[in-house]
Amino acid sequence: QVQLVESGGGLVQAGGSLRLSCAASGRAFSNYDMGWFRQAPGKEREFVAAITWSGGSTSYADSVKGRFAISRDNAKNTVYLQMNSLKPGETAVYHCAARPTIDGLVVVTADGDHNWGQGTQVTVSS
Repeated sequence: QVQLVESGGGLVQAGGSLRLSCAASGRAFSNYDMGWFRQAPGKEREFVAAITWSGGSTSYADSVKGRFAISRDNAKNTVYLQMNSLKPGETAVYHCAARPTIDGLVVVTADGDHNWGQGTQVTVSS
């Protein structure tokens, strides 16, 4: 398995930006497709973005298209989530997830039995 540690969360005003990072250790990072999810208080965890092992394909939730960008640096074993034009309703704990690339990108676009990080809190004030 791969171990994941998220960072980069914090407090930001509506309309602002944050860049989240997820550092991986353990198994070969390039063997994994990666995803970002978020969970707001009292709500179910929801998909945000995903990227294939090579970075060649990405997928986004409709609610973040055009504002968020997922990327990865396999040399640094890190996946990123650039979040722009943040909205108060996007306050949540953001988690990264890893799934063996053999399973296909679509699997990591849904909640499931992935490798999960502990999450980083993002708070968007109005």
